[in-house]
Amino acid sequence: MEFRAQTKFVRVSPQKARLVLELIKGQRVEDALNTLAFTKKRIAGKVEKLLRSAVENANYLSTEKNVDVDLDNLYVKHAVANDAPRMKRIRPAPMGRAYRYVRRLAHIEIALAERGKNGAGDLATVVGEEQASAPAPAKKKKRVVAKSKKKSVGKKAVAKK
Repeated sequence: MEFRAQTKFVRVSPQKARLVLELIKGQRVEDALNTLAFTKKRIAGKVEKLLRSAVENANYLSTEKNVDVDLDNLYVKHAVANDAPRMKRIRPAPMGRAYRYVRRLAHIEIALAERGKNGAGDLATVVGEEQASAPAPAKKKKRVVAKSKKKSVGKKAVAKK
């Protein structure tokens, strides 16, 4: 089961938020909180608050809704920073002109999951990494034979009179 928390319209570019989120993907919650505490990025504090919110969501479901959750086995399964609407701004420029620039915002989402009982269950997978457990069968290449369309040019016999 996944436990989610999200925050919207955070005043940071998604690219900068992804740098911090990549640090905690796949880590246990305790390790992720420790990593965020010692990260020198400004967004790390907001990501830490979001991670604590996701843990509290899991805690609420385990106590109030009677869902069997071991909080010590939680890990960060999914952490994403998506684009939010951009704020267009104008800066004064020389000779009465104006330069436009963009303030970027981000929507950040974190999902926690519980590892298997033996520790080998739902392992985190890295995006873009293929699983080596089941290799794909090799495809047979079709052999394409190109037919040439050459016109035979023959000399016609010219009849003389």
